[in-house]
Amino acid sequence: MTFTDALFTLMPMQALAAALVLITLIGWRDANAGGRWAQCGLAVLTLGLALLSPIFGGRLAPPHGVQTLGLAAISAGLSALWWALAQWFSPQPGRRLMTAAPAVLAAAHALLWRDRAAAQALADLVIAAQLAWLGVLLERPGRNSVLQGLNSRRWRLLGLIAVLPLLAAIAWRAAVTGLALGSLAWPDLLLGLAGQLALLLLLPMLLLAWRSQTEAELARLAQTDGLTGLIDNAAFTQRSVDLISMARRYDEPLALMVFELDNFPALLAERGPDVADRALALFASCVQAQMRLGDLAGRLAGEQFGVLMARCLPEGPIALDARLRAALAGRAPAELGQPLSFSAGWGRLRPGDRGLPDLQRRAETALYEARRAGQGRLMAEPGVTD
Repeated sequence: MTFTDALFTLMPMQALAAALVLITLIGWRDANAGGRWAQCGLAVLTLGLALLSPIFGGRLAPPHGVQTLGLAAISAGLSALWWALAQWFSPQPGRRLMTAAPAVLAAAHALLWRDRAAAQALADLVIAAQLAWLGVLLERPGRNSVLQGLNSRRWRLLGLIAVLPLLAAIAWRAAVTGLALGSLAWPDLLLGLAGQLALLLLLPMLLLAWRSQTEAELARLAQTDGLTGLIDNAAFTQRSVDLISMARRYDEPLALMVFELDNFPALLAERGPDVADRALALFASCVQAQMRLGDLAGRLAGEQFGVLMARCLPEGPIALDARLRAALAGRAPAELGQPLSFSAGWGRLRPGDRGLPDLQRRAETALYEARRAGQGRLMAEPGVTD
């Protein structure tokens, strides 16, 4: 057995050990969705590497069919790992492509059974494309990680160190195989070394990712208002810093809407605290259901709520206000036994604002104007459409 064969022989055992450690440490029931996808990815990856192992795979027949199954399993494992990262960095484009990649690879590899070199080159290219998309996901986690409070820099760097050498090695082998540039001895050796490095780094990367996501979830729960499920005023102020910084960096419009339930003290006095609490919870539920993905919602005070809207044109607050009123009109009579209305004001981020307090002050001024105008209204700060 050559040194290269030994490298590929050890890979399934290394992947199996990583899968068992991951399952043991985080469990299945207690794991979040990303953790379960990671466990499935490692398990399927182990199967694929075993089928392609110089010892195990060579004993089965037909060899080309075994190779097809092994490559498809490796592709499926990479797709599952991508889904794990996508759960932590949602939302992400490319889900359909990553889901279809294993089936496409298997079908193409099976159809090219007469030309093994072309089949191997095509499979390597598909896997290289999946690795490249994994690298893109690790390099650009997406805006939503800011809202989740996910501290991902360290394990993303670890993931890139694992993915990039493997991507270079498999792309080189695809080029040598597809273009018949010579012997595969050096490309296979480099691929074996890069694969060992990737498997060595994969387990700590996934553990750090799961831990970061779990810590972020615990921090979110600690900053969440127990009645409404929205973040509290302190967390809202803290997270607004990142959204405001992004808006200024990319010169994007950002708006703050502030809501207050109309006649809430009267509702509390007439119907009691239980109904008042249900009214607050109902309104918060409608806010969460109607706000856009990527916006930030929080409970600012007793019956006051806020939504920070990124990339928001002047039509955005008007549309959200209309959706909220329609949702409340449909749910409040059935769930509270009476209608529920609110007043709202909004303002947009201006160049001279020092932060959220300046923006919130103008939005609250607009809110008070809406209340003085008769309640159940939406008002904008003066000059907001200029």
